[in-house]
Amino acid sequence: MLTCEAMAETQEQLIEGLKAFLRIPSVSTAPKHTADVRRCAEHVREMLVAAGLQNAQLIEAEGQHPLVYAEWLGAGEGKPTLLFYGHYDVQPADGEWVTPAFEPSVRDGNIYARGAADDKGQVFLQIKAVERLMERDGKLPVNVRFLIEGEEEVGGEHIEAFVASGDARLKADAAVVCDTEMFAPGLPTLCVGLRGIVYGEILVKSGDTDLHSGMYGGAAPNAIMAACEIVTALKDRDGRILIPGFADSVIPPSAAERAAWDRLPFNEAEYLEKEVKSTALTGEPGYDVFERTWARPTLEVHGIRGGFTGEGAKTVIPCEALVKVSMRLVAGQTVEVATRQLAEAVKAVCPKAVQAEFRPFHGAEPSLVRTDNVFIEKSAQAMQEVFGKETVYIRSGGSIPIVGLFERHLGIPSVMMGFGLPDDNLHAPNEKFHLANLFGGIDAMVRYLELLGS
Repeated sequence: MLTCEAMAETQEQLIEGLKAFLRIPSVSTAPKHTADVRRCAEHVREMLVAAGLQNAQLIEAEGQHPLVYAEWLGAGEGKPTLLFYGHYDVQPADGEWVTPAFEPSVRDGNIYARGAADDKGQVFLQIKAVERLMERDGKLPVNVRFLIEGEEEVGGEHIEAFVASGDARLKADAAVVCDTEMFAPGLPTLCVGLRGIVYGEILVKSGDTDLHSGMYGGAAPNAIMAACEIVTALKDRDGRILIPGFADSVIPPSAAERAAWDRLPFNEAEYLEKEVKSTALTGEPGYDVFERTWARPTLEVHGIRGGFTGEGAKTVIPCEALVKVSMRLVAGQTVEVATRQLAEAVKAVCPKAVQAEFRPFHGAEPSLVRTDNVFIEKSAQAMQEVFGKETVYIRSGGSIPIVGLFERHLGIPSVMMGFGLPDDNLHAPNEKFHLANLFGGIDAMVRYLELLGS
C-alpha cells in the first residue's frame, strides 16, 4: 500500500499545499468575494493539471460561479469510470476565531481554517490520491472525472443545471463524494443514506396595516398569533408531525441496519452534553436518537418575523407574519409530495379571518444507497485496510443535494467516503480538519482506486 511517508511529497509539503488552498477566501455567499471565488476555481484547475489530469477547464454560466472539470480516461473502456465531486466554496468566517479563518494554523494534530473540512481538505485529498498514483505508475487503474463546484453553500444552481443537461463529460459508473464524516475518530465510515429537504416560508396575513392594540385588541385578528396556531397545529408538543399522510410512505430501516447502529460507539448523555448542549433530548416518541436523526422526517421552525421587535414598547396588532420552516425527508418520501402535503395542511389549519400559504424555496430528494454494489464494497475494504478497523455504515440527518441529482439524472450511486469528524465545527468558528484523516484519506483513496481497477 502507498503511504504518505513514501510519497514524493512529505507530509509537511502536503500541509503547505492545503494551506495555499485554504488561504483563498472563496465565500460564495458574499458578492465582495466573487473575485476570490474565481481565483479559487483557477487554483483547483491548476491542482488538477499538476496531478496529471487532462482537459482541465472552467465551465462557465452567466452570473454564477464556475464549475471545475478535469478527466483521465486512459484506463480504457473495460475499466469503471468514477466521477469525483466536491466543492471549493466556503461559508463566511463569522464568530470568534483563535487564529484568523483564512490564515491556516496547525495545532494539536489539526489544521484550522474556514473550509478545512468542508470541503477543501477533502477535495485536496481526492486530487492528491490521483496525483500519487500518476507519479508512481504514470497511469490510473480506473478512469476518473472531476467535477468541483463553487456554489454548494448557496444552493448549487449551476451544477444542478449542468447535471440535468446530460453533458457527455458526466458519463460515469459511480460518483465519489468526500463531504461527510467518520462516526468517531479512527473509525472508517461510509454514509449510505441522506435526508432530503424542503425549505420555504409560511406567509400569514390578517389585513393591510398594523392596528393599535388598545383600540382594536379583542376584535381584530393577529397575524403572529395565527402563525403560532398554524405551527402548533402542524406538530404537537411530543414531536409528532400532524400533516396528514406525511410519514405514511417512509421506508423504515431494516432490522440489520438497526442492529448495526446499536453497535456504534455512542453515549446519549455525552451526546446531549457535548453536541446538543441542552437539558434534555426531544423528538418523536418510540424512536431512538439514530432513527430520529437519520431515518425519520422532521418539521422545524427556523425563524418568525412580524410586528414590533425593536427596543422599547409599541402596542401593535401585526397584520403580517412570516415563518421560515423546513422539512427533512427520508427514504420513501419525495419533495413534490411533501411540498404539496405541507401547503394543503397550512390551508386546512389556517384560523378564521387570516390568509396563509406555504411558499417553497428549494428542495432536495432523500437518498439511500444499497451496500451490495462493488463501488461501496471496495470502498469499505479500502478504508478497513488503511484504518485497521471494520468499516461501519451510517446515515446522515443532513442533505447533500448532489447525491440525489446524480441518482436522478445520471442513474449512478454515490460513494459517500468522508474523512471529517463530528467535532470539526463545520459552518462555525475554528473549523478544523484532522491531519491524520488527511493522510489516511489519501491512502484510502489510493487503495480504493487500486481495488476497483484490479
